[in-house]
Amino acid sequence: MNLYEIVFTGQLVPGAQRERVEANLAKLFQADAQRIELLFSGRRLVLKNNLDEAAAEKYRSILERAGALAEKVDMQVDMEEMELAPPPDAPGFNRPAQPSHRSQVAPRDAYMAAFSAVDAPDFSIAEVGSDMQDPKAEAPVPRLDLSQISLAPVGSDMGQLERPKPGPAPDTSHLKLS
Repeated sequence: MNLYEIVFTGQLVPGAQRERVEANLAKLFQADAQRIELLFSGRRLVLKNNLDEAAAEKYRSILERAGALAEKVDMQVDMEEMELAPPPDAPGFNRPAQPSHRSQVAPRDAYMAAFSAVDAPDFSIAEVGSDMQDPKAEAPVPRLDLSQISLAPVGSDMGQLERPKPGPAPDTSHLKLS
C-alpha cells in the first residue's frame, strides 16, 4: 500500500486572494496569524504524511477549496541493500589517523548554500560524569597594607554621636482617679 504526504510551498490557486486564503487556513488549522504566515515562507512544508490515497486526496481537495495549492506526493522510497560499516568496537574497524577539527558542511539546497562557508567546530561527546565546565582560575589574593590600622580599647569613645538626652517626664499631678 502506497503512503502519501501533503506538501505546501506557499502557492495559491489561480485567482485566489492571499488574505482570504490565510483566513481560510487559519480556520482550518485553528492557528493564529503568525503560524499561518510561516506557511507562506516559500519553503516546502509537509503538512501531513503517512496517508492512504483517499485520505491524501481529501486533504489536498480541502486545501484547494481553501485556496491553497497543495501536492499529494508518494512517500514510497526504493530501498536498496547496502553494506553498513562495522561498529567502532568491532575488530577491523579503522579509526581515522588524525581527526579533523572542523566539520565540512555541504549545502543541501539553495537556502543552505548561504552557510557553506561557515567554519563549524567538530564537537565530540564527553564521557559520562565528566566536568564540562572549564576550570576557574584562582582569584589572586589582594595585597593590603594593614599596618596603620589598630584596635581601640574596649569602652573607648570612637567618635560616635551622642544620643539625645530624654526630655523631662510629663507632670501628672493634676490627674485624679475617682
